[in-house]
Amino acid sequence: MKVAIAGAGAVGRSIAGELIANHHDVTLFERNPHNVDPDAVPGASWISGDACELTNLERAGLQDYDVMVAATGDDKANLVVALLAKTEFAVNRVVARVNNPRNEWLFGEDWGVDVAVSTPRILASLVEEAVSVGDLVRLMTFRQGQANLVEMTLPDNTPLAGRPVRKLVLPRDVALVAILRGGRVIAPQGDDSVEGGDELVFVAPEEVEGELKRVMQLD
Repeated sequence: MKVAIAGAGAVGRSIAGELIANHHDVTLFERNPHNVDPDAVPGASWISGDACELTNLERAGLQDYDVMVAATGDDKANLVVALLAKTEFAVNRVVARVNNPRNEWLFGEDWGVDVAVSTPRILASLVEEAVSVGDLVRLMTFRQGQANLVEMTLPDNTPLAGRPVRKLVLPRDVALVAILRGGRVIAPQGDDSVEGGDELVFVAPEEVEGELKRVMQLD
């Protein structure tokens, strides 16, 4: 997968390092020439230039990329990058960093953003996830599909203990994507069972979250 990242600060470099470790082709855009340091992210390609400028995106051949990540520390720049990537180069997936939570409402389809990542929201969600048992916690919103990544931790005494995944009657358009049990990550198959204390991760539209709670006997 070819991934372009706008902003080669600590966040952009960290994302690039993870993606390269997973064998993806990564290009970093950095407008400050003093911050261009190929040795800092071995294996990444670098473009010295502002990703908000169309000519720099054209120079990179952005139309050939699968994902654009707008990871600068400036929300205005991230929105411009996202819009250009989606409208001018038809990049399939655009992920944008939200620095100021008050700007989060802007990071949607109108600005070309498929997934908005707000660090304060994620931290708050992780705090909730750590202390919440028997409730739904929203971890992330996927803007393009209007679906959410949600997590619930089953109580130890859940009546669902031992029930196979194939016998869970989930609402329409809901998918169970992972079961976290102790130190294990289980990609659920039909015969896998759920147990008390399991963390279940779903992709679900917002309008069926209440129904999901009910069918999981959490409401």
